[in-house]
Amino acid sequence: MANTAPPGETSLQILLSSLTTSLHPSTFVFATISSSAPLPPPSEIQAMFRETEGVTVVTTIEYATESGLEFVFPCRMIQLNVQSSLEAVGFMAVVATNLAAGGIATNPISGFYHDHIFVPVGKEREAVELLEEVARGAGTVRQAGL
Repeated sequence: MANTAPPGETSLQILLSSLTTSLHPSTFVFATISSSAPLPPPSEIQAMFRETEGVTVVTTIEYATESGLEFVFPCRMIQLNVQSSLEAVGFMAVVATNLAAGGIATNPISGFYHDHIFVPVGKEREAVELLEEVARGAGTVRQAGL
């Protein structure tokens, strides 16, 4: 039975003002495997997305290296510790815009309960600091026109 009201907050103001983060300790990478190749074990997949060209897998750099996967974008994952609704409008746009203004590349992925931002290794502390500024209201001047 489908739930007609997705869980989570939809108010942009509440999402931004209650934003806290958690930095995952692992270094992740993005790899692609053919659609016909066996997938890594579920315990090794942080995220997965099927595309026409193959399956994109986000996994740890350790697993990718040990498995001989070709990979790109060594990154750290920042979890946004506010339960945003999948129907929230503008939250990820504000987060990504503020990180972009700070010169930080982002690859956002929304899960059922939380949003996650993958940022280049070496930029994670700066990204967390920028997100703290957003929560304090300092970053709201760059809200992507919202």
